[in-house]
Amino acid sequence: MTISVRTIAGGFVYPECPRWHDGQLWFADQHDGLVHVLDGDGTRRDNFAVPGGPSGMGWLPDGDLLVVSMNDRKLFRRLGDGKLVLHADLAGVHPFHSNDMIVDAEGRAYVGNIGFDFYAGQPPAPTVLATVSPDGEVGIAADGLMCPNGAVITADGSTLVIAESMAARLTAFDIGSDGSLSNRRLFAALDGHVPDGICLDAEGHVWAASPYEKMVLRVSPAGEIVDRIVIPDASPYACMLGGADGRDLFICVAPHHAPEITTKLRGGRIDVVRAPAPGAGRP
Repeated sequence: MTISVRTIAGGFVYPECPRWHDGQLWFADQHDGLVHVLDGDGTRRDNFAVPGGPSGMGWLPDGDLLVVSMNDRKLFRRLGDGKLVLHADLAGVHPFHSNDMIVDAEGRAYVGNIGFDFYAGQPPAPTVLATVSPDGEVGIAADGLMCPNGAVITADGSTLVIAESMAARLTAFDIGSDGSLSNRRLFAALDGHVPDGICLDAEGHVWAASPYEKMVLRVSPAGEIVDRIVIPDASPYACMLGGADGRDLFICVAPHHAPEITTKLRGGRIDVVRAPAPGAGRP
């Protein structure tokens, strides 16, 4: 299908991990140390700093925000007055930078990590998906994952799908009543791609950013790529469905991924396209 891409905000360093929450777009400018909050048209409403650089976000049942501190491998809780307090320390289970995250309806957080020193040129290595209980207890939800990254949870809370960036695939798990993950299985093989941030639509399709191929993929429940959005001049790193009718696909775009380059260019931006189906599941 023909899709028109437009930019609604720019001048960021490295936008990632977008969320649509209470009628606004939240995202982490990882290399600038800030979380930004925008209206759907790109109007800037708020921002706040996160020590160690923000990454994945999600909300607890009481409305408090959880946000990952990527470099410090911590999970912070943002209270109603805006104060950040430590929710969990992930350094004991994450060997390198903590990364994206999904929070379920009960307040359990599933937090991925890169698993190896990407910037030093280390080879990819299997790592764990951490779980953090609502009271901050840290455990391991799954192991043997190759850079567990963006994740979604279906609206009924029964299934978690996560991007394994360094394995070119989306992997699905059943979620137990206690939050445990089981029945690990392939959701989609994405050969030739490095899937990063993902989101879910109401038809059961997963949108997955593929930065090295400069496109965003729409993957069907059968595991087939059915649509592609090409971003020819930069790389899309994550995406989120939102807007008034849920059909605006917000895309976090940057010209590079290395901090020493992104901080000089400040070429990060938020693009948006109209999608065929609205968003669904946990943001």
